Amino acid sequence: MAQIYPAILHEEDGYWIEFPDLEGCQTCGQTLEETLESAQEALGLYLISLMENGQEIPAPSNIADISTDKGQTTYISTDINTYRRDTRAVRKMLSIPAWLAKAAEENNISLSKVLQEALKEQLHLA
Repeated sequence: MAQIYPAILHEEDGYWIEFPDLEGCQTCGQTLEETLESAQEALGLYLISLMENGQEIPAPSNIADISTDKGQTTYISTDINTYRRDTRAVRKMLSIPAWLAKAAEENNISLSKVLQEALKEQLHLA
């Protein structure tokens, strides 16, 4: 699930980024590229941690509402599904009509894959 948040990029002996909407969420790097990659990871880990702990995810502010005299405002995007920690597979029993199971098998369709994709879509995680 893609998430986009405004951030403030600072340049001081390298770079560092802070997220005004996410208290304590910040990161740094020696190069701009390194810092932006690190910001995607920091944002993803911060948001997934909130979700896994049952905490509310703050809505991102409008970038136009962020004022700063130091640094530049920018957007950082991340796919939080990349940072989910419990990704182990679990077995679930399901029932489908025999004709549908046969048709799926004849067409080399993985029921597990189809179910995962459908659940992600239904839960708006895709």
